[in-house]
Amino acid sequence: MSSFAIRTLTGQDWRLLRDLRLRALHDAPAAFGSSAADAERLSEEDWRRRLEGSAVFMARSGELDVGLVAGIPAESPGEAELISMWVDSAWRGHGVGAALVDHVVHWAAEMRFARLRLWVAVGNGPAERLYARLGFVRTGEVQPMGKAGFDRVEFAMLRELAKPVR
Repeated sequence: MSSFAIRTLTGQDWRLLRDLRLRALHDAPAAFGSSAADAERLSEEDWRRRLEGSAVFMARSGELDVGLVAGIPAESPGEAELISMWVDSAWRGHGVGAALVDHVVHWAAEMRFARLRLWVAVGNGPAERLYARLGFVRTGEVQPMGKAGFDRVEFAMLRELAKPVR
């Protein structure tokens, strides 16, 4: 594999966000609590709104977009949430996921959040192993994924940002 770079998406990148999110939802539908059909119904304004108040990062190798992740403020005070994590299947295991997570961790720390939470679909062992290697631990919380009608379950993982990893 060749090298890759991570960059932050801005409001002007709404089409890029839309296209990457749709790729992710088509590639790994069981990993997300929403569907490609839901995402296809979103307007330009909806996509632009998703870029406001959050930190969205993408990985690119040459002209190929190979990953996506976002960080958002969580409902719990002092906590941010890592969402929408996806790496192109050809790039999994090559450091893209770790680099994307690292960017969200740094964003959350810069924003002075004390903790970073994420949710993993039950059965997604590769994702859980990645997050565990990067300092996230299971909290014991479990919830249904996404909207009504989804029969999948996800569990929470949390990383304290004040504690260094490695």
